[in-house]
Amino acid sequence: MPPPLLPALGHAASGATGTALSTLATYPLDLVNTRLKVQRQLQRDGSIAAADTYDGVIDAFRTIYARESGLQGFFAGLGVDLGKGVVDAGLWFGFYTWFRARRLAHRDVPHLSGFEELAVGAAAGACAKLFTTPVSNVVTRRQTASLLDSGSGTKARDLSFGETISEMRRERGVLGLWAGYSASLVLTLNPSITFFLQQVLKRALVARERWDEPGAATTFLLAAASKVVATSMTYPFQIAKARMQVSAAPDDKGDGGRPIGRDNIFATVLRIARAEGGKALYDGIGGELLKAFFSHGTTMLSKDVIHRFIVQLYFAILAILKRNPHFRARLSARIKKAREEARERYLRASSSGANEIRRGARYVKDAVDSGQNTPTNWLSAVQKKPGS
Repeated sequence: MPPPLLPALGHAASGATGTALSTLATYPLDLVNTRLKVQRQLQRDGSIAAADTYDGVIDAFRTIYARESGLQGFFAGLGVDLGKGVVDAGLWFGFYTWFRARRLAHRDVPHLSGFEELAVGAAAGACAKLFTTPVSNVVTRRQTASLLDSGSGTKARDLSFGETISEMRRERGVLGLWAGYSASLVLTLNPSITFFLQQVLKRALVARERWDEPGAATTFLLAAASKVVATSMTYPFQIAKARMQVSAAPDDKGDGGRPIGRDNIFATVLRIARAEGGKALYDGIGGELLKAFFSHGTTMLSKDVIHRFIVQLYFAILAILKRNPHFRARLSARIKKAREEARERYLRASSSGANEIRRGARYVKDAVDSGQNTPTNWLSAVQKKPGS
């Protein structure tokens, strides 16, 4: 197993578990934030009336509780979002650890530069979002379904994951399942900036000998503060992404007649700013920052605890297996086989190199013996194919 792979798998598993715990804890706030991000567009489209919009986070909680069966209304789409969050975090932490370890090994340095940290995080995010964007679109649809149905006066649709995917494919085609992926690529800067700031703050505020184990409270606060700053910087793109995902069909028109679903992320941000003012790009930011603080802080705190447990469990299992004679025999056999294969590859390479040297010397000798004693003729002789 390549050296970077084992840590990558450990961080992927612990990151996914930490994300699952934080998703469960903050999901109602996430649902409210999603609705606040898209309600202005839905009102402009005529999908909902002004009376069905929320005045803020508190009003949204109060209204959803009253209209949508109490606490149950705050967990619409939880199962899908939980699955998406686990897969997304697992892939991101896995790719991030893998890319970072390989880059550190290539440069042979203890830490990466700021630009490299951002680039590694962005690359990991792009790889992860390629797999999870369709699921993210389903989550957004399910979180806003009750809001749309309250505007139309009909009962909220309770579509399954497969039914939602089918509906989106009918409306937009197969590529429509990846609506908002361009926004996701831009938003890969969010985790990149978060982890970059986390590393900077840790080096600035924590003693060097405690970098590996800064403590639970420090881990939580560094992670939470970093996420708040990153979210503040990228929030307009989150607004645009949510609107691109919730747009029903590619022929829905925005300002200027361009289809909303076919816009790129920058065009969507510019349209919102021009049509609705800069304030619209920060709808619901208070709730989002609150969610970012607790969600990411909980994720990283849980991840560190779970990762230490996974590492301890791995070495405990390895120690138990090493006491087993059968396992020790198989391990010795595999080590011996690996050494023999490495030796054979070395001998083949050495033999091949020696043969090339002997063949070149023979051609040069033949050239000299035949009187072709100029460097040009020697080169011609060396390059001459056998049998020609």
